Amino acid sequence: MNNFNFWNSTKIIFGAGEIASLSNEIPAGARVLITYGGGSIKKNGIFEQVTAALGHVTWFEFGGIEANPHFETCIKAVDLVKTEQIDFMLAVGGGSVIDATKFIAAASKYAGDPWDIIATFGGAVTDALPVGCVLTLAATGSEMNPTSVVTRAETQDKLFFNSEHVRPKFSILDPKTTYSLPPRQVGNGVVDSFVHVLEQYVTFPANARVQDRFAEGLLATIIEEGPKALHDPENYDVRANLMWSATMALNGLLATGTPGDWASHLIGQELTGLYGLDHGQTLAIMIPAIWTYKLEQKREKLVQYGQRVWHIQETDPNLIAQQAIELTREFFESMGVKTRLTDYGLDEKAIAEVVAKLKEHQFVALGEHGDITPEDAAEILKLAL
Repeated sequence: MNNFNFWNSTKIIFGAGEIASLSNEIPAGARVLITYGGGSIKKNGIFEQVTAALGHVTWFEFGGIEANPHFETCIKAVDLVKTEQIDFMLAVGGGSVIDATKFIAAASKYAGDPWDIIATFGGAVTDALPVGCVLTLAATGSEMNPTSVVTRAETQDKLFFNSEHVRPKFSILDPKTTYSLPPRQVGNGVVDSFVHVLEQYVTFPANARVQDRFAEGLLATIIEEGPKALHDPENYDVRANLMWSATMALNGLLATGTPGDWASHLIGQELTGLYGLDHGQTLAIMIPAIWTYKLEQKREKLVQYGQRVWHIQETDPNLIAQQAIELTREFFESMGVKTRLTDYGLDEKAIAEVVAKLKEHQFVALGEHGDITPEDAAEILKLAL
């Protein structure tokens, strides 16, 4: 196991009805900006719960944040923050809303070009408005980490940044807020959280037994509960386990002392930026292809994954690894998320465009070994057709 530092300061308030405790977390006299997406929170009662819980706090609202939040939209929110002298950000939504809110919080305190925050992967951030969250979609883990992903629609650039300044102060997780999600979002969320675990687990052995067992437990839980959420959407226990699994998948715990891959995310980001694919869709496409291409390097962990998570009884390591890949693909498909580029109307023409973007963004040494070049990415994308 590698040396590590671990610190996570986000307060989690978990359970049914906990939105009512929101007023306990917002400073007295704060001027709050509530951010949200397409407006579903105004149809399912969540917005009403939030505003009622805020009591006499002065609040404003900013909606219309995209599923892959646009830089251009965020800048409009920054203008509102400055005009209304907002001093606390409250994200009510899933990962995209939270990611956008983190960027708005940082950009509102940044004197230069806000794109610097993205261009420096967060290095330019020295301050940010405090951020709180009311989570409505189990997927990204953004509610308990310092990461944000933002898309510049004008240039089709989807990039991320990290900064402790934007780590949420608190996040309220009420599983009931996820009851009304459409199947597509449920499926994407399950794939997203599942792949977050895989990125930190299917790499190479680091003798990190605690982290491995945590990862395997999360994977088994998501496999068990994911399909149930599609068939029984108002099952509280199912929603609770999926919500907590998604949060635990990317709050830093699994990354302690272990190598990480993340190639599927970085290549997938380019697919989203260029063609508008859902984040979960890109991960479902890339993971099986990357594993197939890197089978020899990943064989030992793929075998462990196949035996412990999928309970494969074969004895041939190659066969176990291959079956683990196919079972993963079948799981994604069972969640309604297709796993081939051609499923989304993309063909070989997309490969050159994705590779060009990887080079433009200097993502030229991907994977846990840093040995996936743009040329390798092209071969992986061929396997994903």
